[in-house]
Amino acid sequence: MALPTQLSKLRIPVIGSPLFIISNPDLVIAQCKAGIVGSFPALNARPAHVLEEWLQRITSELDAYNKANPDKPAAPFAVNQIVHKSNDRLMHDVEMCVKYKVPIVITSLGARTEVNDAIHSYGGIVLHDIINNRFAKKAIEKGADGLIAVAAGAGGHAGTLSPFALIQEIREWFDGPLALSGSIATGGAVLASEAMGADLGYIGSAFIATEEANADQRYKQAIVDYNADDIVYSNLFTGVHGNYLAPSIEAAGLDPKNLPESDPSKMSFGSGGNQDKKAWKDIWGCGQGIGAVKEIVPAAKMVDRLADEYFAAKARLGGLAQAAE
Repeated sequence: MALPTQLSKLRIPVIGSPLFIISNPDLVIAQCKAGIVGSFPALNARPAHVLEEWLQRITSELDAYNKANPDKPAAPFAVNQIVHKSNDRLMHDVEMCVKYKVPIVITSLGARTEVNDAIHSYGGIVLHDIINNRFAKKAIEKGADGLIAVAAGAGGHAGTLSPFALIQEIREWFDGPLALSGSIATGGAVLASEAMGADLGYIGSAFIATEEANADQRYKQAIVDYNADDIVYSNLFTGVHGNYLAPSIEAAGLDPKNLPESDPSKMSFGSGGNQDKKAWKDIWGCGQGIGAVKEIVPAAKMVDRLADEYFAAKARLGGLAQAAE
């Protein structure tokens, strides 16, 4: 099945995933100009009226860039909507997406037909993130256009399934747009995602260590300094399991090797997310792919590295194929 226009003309097949608190217009615009889909959670724009300001800026700057660069237009952008019942901003934020005709909407923590219908009303597409095949089928049944398979090792609210298993099971019944999330931080990993059956790589944690990201400088440096061995999987901080940097947990006075379980029913995204600032500002989420991040750079330079690695990996495999003939 051919990819929709929104995903078919990227420099490399990558979506920059929406990072809670961290993704902002600066990062999104830089990612799109560099040729990959940039995205942000609607809840990052606070209070609610700020979302329209962000959408005005992103759409106008990308439109201006495209007029000035007709031969090398920017990639489209995406907005992440938390569909969980506690998000009392959801319909307001969806209305803003409709008003500004956001090309791609990424839905999380639930699937709702009315949200999908609203995005489809102007020709937008919906990608729903899932952690298993059961949730994937529900999302498509409710009208999502594509899926984001959140496999083991992903940052944020990650799943536990191997990407090999998850992609294989989804592809048995679904031939639509499919992105893969889980420890992807190199161009070679993006190509491997395609070899497995995904259409795109979904990269988040690497972009924390960029100049445009709205993250504490210590957080950015931690992405550079630590690796997969320094990550802990816990549901303590939001009620949903996710991956976090152990040193930040220790700095908060907790033992990362002995964390209690949280009550998932207490998860709340009312009026903009978990009200406990420690959940994301002090205790730092990230995926297992951070070992590939060696320095803090502009987002465009990060995309350049990914592109160089992606095409080098393609050439390497092409050479192997020729040698085998």
